[in-house]
Amino acid sequence: MKLAPYIDHTLLKATATSSDIRTLCQEARQHSFYAVCVNPVYVSLAAAELAGSGVKVATVCGFPLGAVTSAQKAVEARLSVEAGADEIDMVIHIGAALENNWDVVEADVRTVRQAIPEHVLKVIIETCYLSDEQKRGATEAAVRGGADFVKTSTGFGTGGATPADVALMREVIAGRAQIKAAGGVRTPADAHEMIAAGATRLGTSGGVALVAGEQSGEGY
Repeated sequence: MKLAPYIDHTLLKATATSSDIRTLCQEARQHSFYAVCVNPVYVSLAAAELAGSGVKVATVCGFPLGAVTSAQKAVEARLSVEAGADEIDMVIHIGAALENNWDVVEADVRTVRQAIPEHVLKVIIETCYLSDEQKRGATEAAVRGGADFVKTSTGFGTGGATPADVALMREVIAGRAQIKAAGGVRTPADAHEMIAAGATRLGTSGGVALVAGEQSGEGY
């Protein structure tokens, strides 16, 4: 099983430059990654760099804290789609999840879903901050709100994806959506473990190293 088609080749650092984004896109073309994931300011550049390649452009929304209003997230998502994004990775209202306020979490997701009805919506629940029961509640609320994917992590929290969290999300989703594992996927063994647990997409800044390790047999 080749890893490249699972990978969202990601660069979301504040220090990313246009040159860095061009390199990211060149690597994605070279390795036939599924998508790149960039901050909204670079969506139009990435779309131009990847035109005709088949590599998708993903971007983030309400990132990394999830602490803007649903209406603001919806506008951000719509503007990113207009700039050329194929997929949106939004962060939930984490405070509402910590209060077990699932109606608020669901409504937050639905507002963004309604703003981009024809595009892929991935919903980041930031598992590192939640108990297992809250992970279950957030996953269910995201699916009810219209998520195409539930995603583990921003990569900017206190922890990233774990196979246990992916398996928990898979159980809750029960085939209604897909799962993106992000944060801490550093070796081919990590990647295959996430896929075995139920992930169908991997968010990583180390995509090139992953495929190189896969080809050499390292990291297993």
